[in-house]
Amino acid sequence: MQKPLISMAGVVIGLACIIGVKTALSLPYRQTPADDMTQLSALNARFIHNFVTNDMPAQDAILHEKFQYINSNGKWVNRKNYLASWKTGFSPEKIVYWDYRFERITIIGSTALVRSVNKYTIHENGQDTTGMSQYTDVYIKENGEWKCIQAQITNVAPENYPGDDTIVKKYVKGKIQP
Repeated sequence: MQKPLISMAGVVIGLACIIGVKTALSLPYRQTPADDMTQLSALNARFIHNFVTNDMPAQDAILHEKFQYINSNGKWVNRKNYLASWKTGFSPEKIVYWDYRFERITIIGSTALVRSVNKYTIHENGQDTTGMSQYTDVYIKENGEWKCIQAQITNVAPENYPGDDTIVKKYVKGKIQP
């Protein structure tokens, strides 16, 4: 008697694989944490780009309706006043260098902390002043979309400056650099 080419176990496993693939293809798409990380990193890049280009409408689109900003002096600024200042907040003649670096993103359920450091050079009265500030933007995910609900910024002491090897993007006189 000849042995069958395919065992009964092989048939069962094969059918299970076909049923599993068919079931997986029929399920709704579920976003992975990697997708969320990619989206949040892109939102961070967009947030910075909106600032450098004074793009208030684009910034408005990524802010939650209950957004609050806490500046480096501890002052709370509501969404309306924050957006009003956004229109003219960046001057390429005054802020001659801007980068963001040391990006860190943490997701906890439907909340995300997006943290990074900005390096800037301000040209004023013939003098250049360079410094760094660190921010934490808090995003919440509602209806499948991430929105920034709070931003807070603080100054960074020189001994805590992250290195240039952590630069994500940089701008010179308002123009993005390769």
